Amino acid sequence: MLKRTFPSPEALRRLPFGLADVSVILGTLVLLALVARLGAGTLISFHPPDIVPSIDLNPHHLPYYAGRSTLRMFIALFCSTVFTLVYGYIAAHSRRAARVMIPLLDILQSVPVLGFLSITVTGFIALFPGSLLGLEAASVFAIFTSQVWNMTFSFYQSLRTVPNELSEAATLYQLSGWQRFTKLEVPSATIGLLWNAMMSFGGGWFFVAASEAISVLNQKYTLPGIGSYLAAAIVAEKPAALGWAALTIAIVIILVDQLFWRPLIAWSDKFRMEQSASAEAPESWVYDLLKAARIPRLMGNALTPISETTNRFLSALTRPRSTLTMDTSRQTKDDRVYTLLLLLVIGALAVWTLHFILTTVGLAEVAKTFGLGLLTFLRVTVLLIVATVIWTPVGVAIGFNPKLARLLQPVVLFLASFPANFIFPFATLFFIQTHISLNWGSIVLMALGAQWYILFNSIAGAQNIPTDLREMAADVGLKGWKRWQKLIIPGIFSSWVTGGITASGGAWNASIISEIVSWGQSTLTATGLGSYIAQATEVGDWPRITLGIAMMSLFVVGLNRLFWRQLYHLAETKYHL
Repeated sequence: MLKRTFPSPEALRRLPFGLADVSVILGTLVLLALVARLGAGTLISFHPPDIVPSIDLNPHHLPYYAGRSTLRMFIALFCSTVFTLVYGYIAAHSRRAARVMIPLLDILQSVPVLGFLSITVTGFIALFPGSLLGLEAASVFAIFTSQVWNMTFSFYQSLRTVPNELSEAATLYQLSGWQRFTKLEVPSATIGLLWNAMMSFGGGWFFVAASEAISVLNQKYTLPGIGSYLAAAIVAEKPAALGWAALTIAIVIILVDQLFWRPLIAWSDKFRMEQSASAEAPESWVYDLLKAARIPRLMGNALTPISETTNRFLSALTRPRSTLTMDTSRQTKDDRVYTLLLLLVIGALAVWTLHFILTTVGLAEVAKTFGLGLLTFLRVTVLLIVATVIWTPVGVAIGFNPKLARLLQPVVLFLASFPANFIFPFATLFFIQTHISLNWGSIVLMALGAQWYILFNSIAGAQNIPTDLREMAADVGLKGWKRWQKLIIPGIFSSWVTGGITASGGAWNASIISEIVSWGQSTLTATGLGSYIAQATEVGDWPRITLGIAMMSLFVVGLNRLFWRQLYHLAETKYHL
């Protein structure tokens, strides 16, 4: 049986005065020094078409490269969190806004990360003339687009499934919009959002290589980072450099888990919505250290007047929901105006699309890309079915058992965070030697980056099932399939839908780098829409790039509207705690 290896907050408070505070101060100073050191590298002069210094494959540079990549990841995570809270809140509370925002979210999720990067990089460079910050911003934006959609879907779905009795209590007590947001909605969404943020952060490593090697103005620029180091090692065919890169990213993942994610998991346990305490709360030595230190409490007390003033001001601006009424006739009129505008936009897009097709690629090319899309769709479907069968029971077991969660969370986070494209060169060699077609092998490669969404959401859904419900199910003798049917499936269904829709979008996105892989001069290609887009991008064929991305968006949005939205509705109306 595992024993606690770190002292409790009570034990730390009995230590000599200020020991925990000294640790917090030193840790904060080290963090600030690292950020300053790494941030200084983004302020160097850069004037296109100047050449950014090339990547040095000497392992001594890996700590600096890893630090630059990690800084970009955290900046993108911060931006993703802000976007999630604002976008998800508006979409969840405005029916008319949701009609536009949710389909738009489907479309944005379906656009490949490389598509965002190729479109926006020139604009970012123009925003910061003469500085490398433009390329840095483009790289951060690419990582942002790989993180944010999963988090936004999770937060939106959590707001749509807030327990009815709690929502009614908030209305009864006349909570303002701000109070409802901070006291009810964000706490109820915290656990699911946190696990999806962990998954998004891990998934961001998958696209770090693409975001750090940017092609613009017919010139390729490589930013210092672990992803660009990996790309350089593959081109140079140096397995030793790949090994050093894999070891470095493993160390970074473990450090981020111990210093960032584990404390947040321990802190989020207080947001579990149940009447009885959990059997065993998650633990974190960093969280215990912060609780034992006096400085965080003193700073919190000093900021209390400011926070209370801010809360009163924002509460005054946001009236209680019961007072927010709208005339029915006006609402009907607004709906008609919205429908008319939507039809006009759809009509304009249809006309432009038809003109684009007829004047560039032709109808035969459209039929070809549709057929390729069907092949990629079959791979995505197989991936989702297999991942659900394998990882949903594992996620439920981890979510129900805190001891197992403490043991396996670092393993799961490591597997999810470890960039799958680090494995692609070795997978390519394996497929070549075993004569396995990439038409089948690409499913495995896509799964390496997409299957974790289902696992993490299953864990979050299981943790959100109240302990008293689990105890009641055990008392009445629910076991086996009956337990799944009556307790587990209804309890995790909403989270599983979020995991499914984001895993689907992630698989489509990953198909671009999974359906065509290489090691040195050896290249394997699968027949599908992902390889079509990758090949068109390589030769700079913009009409086919646009057609491929548009067709992928059509598949993803159509699948979301015809299948996943129906499951979302079922989660909101039937499987709702």
